[in-house]
Amino acid sequence: MYFSFLVHLKVVTLNVADNSIGENGAQALAEALKTNTTLATLNLDNNLIGENGAQALGEALKINSVLATLNLTYNSIGYNGAQALGEALKTNSTLTTLYLQNNSIGDNGAQALSQGIQMNSALTTLDLWHDSVTDKEAMALRQQV
Repeated sequence: MYFSFLVHLKVVTLNVADNSIGENGAQALAEALKTNTTLATLNLDNNLIGENGAQALGEALKINSVLATLNLTYNSIGYNGAQALGEALKTNSTLTTLYLQNNSIGDNGAQALSQGIQMNSALTTLDLWHDSVTDKEAMALRQQV
């Protein structure tokens, strides 16, 4: 598949920003993340992975025990993608940094992330810049920190 090298190499940082990876590429990466034991940083900035790509990555994060930083800036993940990531945060204990800028997750997406954060002790940085989150939901998120 696209990223089968992740399973076999000791790659610790992968920056594939601005590469038109799309939904299928994100799903292939997610499959590789399920068995990868070395990748600590993944930058998928501006790849239009969409909701389905984010959902696949969310499923991978439930299994992966190494990834510490995930950048999904400018990927059109919307509410459903944020919800999948929020679910993953409930069980993931290694992700410390999550960049979700400019994904239009809205208040419902922020609320789903907030629910995940309530059960997560690892996440220290969550960036929701330009995500259509109102002051009310931002304050609710702030209480989780």
